[in-house]
Amino acid sequence: MAEAYPIPKFHFEVSWANAANGSIVCSEASGLNSSIASIEYRDGKSPQFYNIKSPGLQTFSDVVLSKAIFQDDADFQAWHDLVATDRDAFRDVVTIVLKNELGEPVLSWELQDAWVSNWEMPDMNSTANEVAIEKITIVSENIMVTAG
Repeated sequence: MAEAYPIPKFHFEVSWANAANGSIVCSEASGLNSSIASIEYRDGKSPQFYNIKSPGLQTFSDVVLSKAIFQDDADFQAWHDLVATDRDAFRDVVTIVLKNELGEPVLSWELQDAWVSNWEMPDMNSTANEVAIEKITIVSENIMVTAG
């Protein structure tokens, strides 16, 4: 019987339709979270002394993508500028795919009707020896998770 190993989180790919090359080389993708609000209700005539709890509105956290800045690479800025200028065509579908050690997809998250709400440029420091990292925050209306 072969042993099953957990999938490491460092091998992933991010893509969206309006990206220059289709996929983006990111160093980090965080915030893939969903929560369901709890609705509490208690009937005034109810003999029970506790509230009935039901699932309510499902919400999704904002997703933050981080990547190094390369010359002639303006995908994050281009999408941010599109949101700021074109109120009709700024939404896109973002796909984040987690891959195994062979490069095969294991899980994918599809952020539907996504758009950039924040674009963060790197801090400049003449004494630092680091790569310049930019970040975008993506808002989406739904996240679909698919295995394989």
